Amino acid sequence: MEYFLQQLINGITLGSIYGLIAIGYTMVYGIIGMINFAHGDVFMIGGFVSLIAIVALGLTGGSGMFLIILALVLVIFIAMIIAAAFSWTIERVAYRPLRGSFRLAPLISAIGMSIVLQEFVRISQDGRPKPLQPIVTGGHVLMERAAEQGEFVVRLSNMQILIIITTLVLMALFTAIITRTSLGRAQRSCEQDMKMASLLGIDVNKTISITFIMGAALAAVAGLMFFLYYGVTDFYVGFLAGVKAFTAAVLGGIGSIPGAMLGGMMIGLIEVFWSAYFSVEYKDVAAFTMLAAVLIFLPQGILGKPEVEKV
Repeated sequence: MEYFLQQLINGITLGSIYGLIAIGYTMVYGIIGMINFAHGDVFMIGGFVSLIAIVALGLTGGSGMFLIILALVLVIFIAMIIAAAFSWTIERVAYRPLRGSFRLAPLISAIGMSIVLQEFVRISQDGRPKPLQPIVTGGHVLMERAAEQGEFVVRLSNMQILIIITTLVLMALFTAIITRTSLGRAQRSCEQDMKMASLLGIDVNKTISITFIMGAALAAVAGLMFFLYYGVTDFYVGFLAGVKAFTAAVLGGIGSIPGAMLGGMMIGLIEVFWSAYFSVEYKDVAAFTMLAAVLIFLPQGILGKPEVEKV
């Protein structure tokens, strides 16, 4: 029971990170019907920018808790701005000119941008993995198993608490923006009919650019959380995390923000439990098998709406 509870906590933490990245995928797809395969690399850039900011600020685990929180807020702000600038540039240069082209053109462009970003970081940061000493330390013991039964401690670290709370706050904030603001109404209008939205006075290009920026901001936060949680990052981490987050978005129902978060949680839990009880080498196989099974019986995903074709 104790081992199960510990893996549940680990799975929710990992799933929260995947969910944040998946929201960016699902927002872009919901409006322009395109998979932004460079989104995972924006997540990676967020992690590297966070590393540079942390080193520049001289932040360590020995700094006071108040100073750590203050510095991390500043790091998040810097990472969000730079990731948003990258994402805006990608949309403006690589996607907007191809919006009216055949469907494969933006996909090819997205894959090309992903490779460009990977190589840019590899060359500029010398390609080696970048480690970091733990900054957010400490935690809480939830449960202990007696020594005669095999000693085991269920622990909830402060870093895990930070990741889960940050994810819940950001998901609630972005859901409120999309459902209760004029920007959200513009985004939903573009999702339903881009031409009609344009005729009604909505600046479609501006709305799409803001959507890319919002997704990049979430990816930057996820990049920081991932880096702080695992203590290492490299130029290739964005591709793998991006594929898993895309899987999470499809699993939960692409176009649905709660679905993206649900899919992220499911992928995180599947990975962690499979690694804990079966084999760590096949954790990715288990996640993608789950995706295939869901798509066979629910092609629109768990919370997605079936597409209705207008005639």
